[in-house]
Amino acid sequence: MESNLLEIRNLQKTFPIRGQKFSLFGQREQMLAVDNLSFNIRKGETYGLVGESGCGKSTTGRMIVGLEKPSCGSITYEGKDLSKLNDKEFFPLRKEVQMVFQNTLSALSPRQRIVSILEDILKVHGVSDATERRDQAVKVLEKVGLSEYHYFRYPHELSGGQVQRLGIASALVIEPRLIICDEPVSALDVSIQAQILNTLLELQQDLRLSLLFISHDIGVIRYISDRIGVMYLGTLVEEAETDELFKNPLHPYTKGLFTSVPDPYIRKEKISDFSGEQPIRTNNFKGCAFCTRCPYVMDKCTERTPEFLEISHDHKVACRLYDIVE
Repeated sequence: MESNLLEIRNLQKTFPIRGQKFSLFGQREQMLAVDNLSFNIRKGETYGLVGESGCGKSTTGRMIVGLEKPSCGSITYEGKDLSKLNDKEFFPLRKEVQMVFQNTLSALSPRQRIVSILEDILKVHGVSDATERRDQAVKVLEKVGLSEYHYFRYPHELSGGQVQRLGIASALVIEPRLIICDEPVSALDVSIQAQILNTLLELQQDLRLSLLFISHDIGVIRYISDRIGVMYLGTLVEEAETDELFKNPLHPYTKGLFTSVPDPYIRKEKISDFSGEQPIRTNNFKGCAFCTRCPYVMDKCTERTPEFLEISHDHKVACRLYDIVE
């Protein structure tokens, strides 16, 4: 078994609730965007993080690459706690931990040609020779399915699929070991999605990359992931290897995700409908994260947060239906 490249333990991120007035003797109430989140990513593995919009997936990815600071908890990469590093200390690790954004076009300067975008990244990370920068940039473009023909074009001159390939190239050009992919195919046609996913799989195998793939689409997650973490309201409710999760989903929320997929090869038996939206989770929130929408809710579900228990080998779930501790 591969050792862990990244370990996340008890991660939490809070944001002040907008629109709420300050009290005279207190602070604004805080929303728990991520709460007590723990998982690991093994070397050479693709870990899929799935859940509906607003559950904290993107916030988790942004904390890993240092764009957001955790409120508490640890993000350990190769023995170093990234959450404790300042910008200067984090900079050398940016070469090893990169991110592909959901809307790549907005993350690229419209005034820069592709040659300038890629070579500037290399220049910032210490590649001083112009010929070496050009060779590396062209090489990485070819790896993601683009060519030297695109080298002097602007990002807006590319198609949606080509822009996402450029986003992947921007992450790969400095040869990272871990890439956070934040909904990289959600805005693309199905055929283009397949091309981008196949490109990521080939690169992951050829370069022995580790990927954290974030998506709300359970079908996409199934296609690319070795293991899957199901996230709801800022925390994991289930985690298992991909085949195991699809054969034997345990948590009611996971079953609900499968029910909502139109693919008959993914859809499981229909469970009772859970309507409504995710509530706002604050420090005053008690019980199971899913208790306000779960069709199987019991009194004990609202009293205590369920433990994240290993039910079988590498299959964990946080649900009072499987909680042996009373």
